[in-house]
Amino acid sequence: MIKVDVKGCESFVDSAKYQDYVNKAFEAFDTLKDETGAGNDFLGWKKLPRQITERELRDYEAIRDKWIRKGVDLVIAIGIGGSYLGAKCVMEALSHNFAKQLKRKDAPEVIFAGNNLSEEYLAEMMDLAQERNVACIVISKSGTTTEPAVAFRIVKQYLEARYGKAEASDRIVAITDAKKGALKTLATQENYESFVVPDNVGGRFSVLTPVGLLPICVAGFDIHALVAGALDAMKGLEIKSERNPAVIYAAMRNLLHAEYGFGTEILVNYNPKLTYVAEWWKQLYGESEGKDGKGIFPASVNNTADLHSMGQFIQEGSRVMFETVLHVERAQRSVVIESDNQNLDQLNFLAGKHVEHCNHMAELGTRLAHIDGGVPQMQVSMEKVDAFNIGGLLYFFEFACGISAYILGVNPFNQPGVEAYKKNMFALLNKPGYEEATAALKARL
Repeated sequence: MIKVDVKGCESFVDSAKYQDYVNKAFEAFDTLKDETGAGNDFLGWKKLPRQITERELRDYEAIRDKWIRKGVDLVIAIGIGGSYLGAKCVMEALSHNFAKQLKRKDAPEVIFAGNNLSEEYLAEMMDLAQERNVACIVISKSGTTTEPAVAFRIVKQYLEARYGKAEASDRIVAITDAKKGALKTLATQENYESFVVPDNVGGRFSVLTPVGLLPICVAGFDIHALVAGALDAMKGLEIKSERNPAVIYAAMRNLLHAEYGFGTEILVNYNPKLTYVAEWWKQLYGESEGKDGKGIFPASVNNTADLHSMGQFIQEGSRVMFETVLHVERAQRSVVIESDNQNLDQLNFLAGKHVEHCNHMAELGTRLAHIDGGVPQMQVSMEKVDAFNIGGLLYFFEFACGISAYILGVNPFNQPGVEAYKKNMFALLNKPGYEEATAALKARL
């Protein structure tokens, strides 16, 4: 079970005000549970851990096994935003840090495309594809979002040229709308195996749908344990209590922001495997809360490395931020520091200690220093970095996000501002139908 500790905030906040925000969190909890708030038609993610069947998980495993039989060793997963960040963060968390260098090949390597428009990236990705045995997962509700659509056009044409249309179709899986859209139409025409992006689950909440589970499975990770961890977290989080970690987290972050002016939250980790968990978290909270002139700005650092870069600002810069520290209770590998006869580095006082013990002391020392420097601290704890605990962590952050955004007074499940850049981009690319906008933008340049 995920645990939240807010003792590092107690010197910054009034206890009575905190209780007020716990009560606000209870109201938001009821809104989320009863599905009576804004965006309530996008709450399908809440029930996923109970609804995912063993049959679904075996279907994903069947695709992985089929591609392994074909000798596939590279799968290009095409998607943007929530259509790749959830899978990416789980894979990075569960991977050996040096799997590529060790050339481990228990399952295909999964790489990502369609999350940028860099010509160099796509060209270099195709350099890799020419050296490998390739398949593709394409993820898009509509099939017309520019970044993934461009990448898929390139990859599709390459697969058809290399393997022929029939074999290419057996190497492409589409995750898209159940009934409509360009990708659905193409998948039907070309006989791609397909899975559905649920209508009631937004992209940033979609890691426990085929959007996340299929790429994670194909990469060789335990999706059964991932779902089990989310289900375990769900059982605890749906209990309305002052001990509910989602209630505690949502109440404190909104109190710090609304009453004390802390407008930036920094998610801090002390394990490099969690770097992309922070990237996923930034999208989840940034896109869910950043609207209507409101929101807590989500940022992240990777310690202890960033203590030698961002550490100075956090310690003594403008007092605009609070920190949420991802704490991993125990490492799964063991490295002990040995004694050295010369002791030139003066580290013999650490002889016999585990490196993770030193890491925990660096974490604790930093938290105390930052509290003294005027930075409130929350701690979110997980037992270890494995599929079960990562599943619980992701579901915790999703559930807490719904509560937090309702406290803030925004719809957690829309993203109207994302469309502005698309309209400008289409106009500047001379897309048919945008002629008036094209002329208006060019007049500004």
